[in-house]
Amino acid sequence: MRRVFLPIPLMALVLSACGQSGTVAGSEVGQSETSAPAADGGMANGGPPASFAQCSACHSPQPGKSIIGPTLAGVYGANAGHIDDFAYSTAMRESGLTWDDETLSRYLENPAATVPGTKMSYSGMRDAAKRAELIEYLKTL
Repeated sequence: MRRVFLPIPLMALVLSACGQSGTVAGSEVGQSETSAPAADGGMANGGPPASFAQCSACHSPQPGKSIIGPTLAGVYGANAGHIDDFAYSTAMRESGLTWDDETLSRYLENPAATVPGTKMSYSGMRDAAKRAELIEYLKTL
């Protein structure tokens, strides 16, 4: 098998595109299957924000499709623990939270502090602009 070595500047260019959406030399870069439109048409402005990639490891944007975590379809405006057949923590079911802009932002920033005892092991999204972008996307699901 023959090895191909890229010159360092070219390799840096290729690696700099990792995790980004867009077009480089006519090909799509950084697009995942979460960029495909949902069956319910919930993709606003051409697809989810890049920050959703972290969420999609455990959550689906498709209605009725839970993975490790519950589906995020319909989460905006819903009460915490609203999906009857999902095994939420007792803390989440009893939190009394409604997923609006403020509550989602606080939870996404630090889930364990917002709902002590939550099963969600995600440490949080510190960037307020990314949280706001993600919340705007969740509103479309």
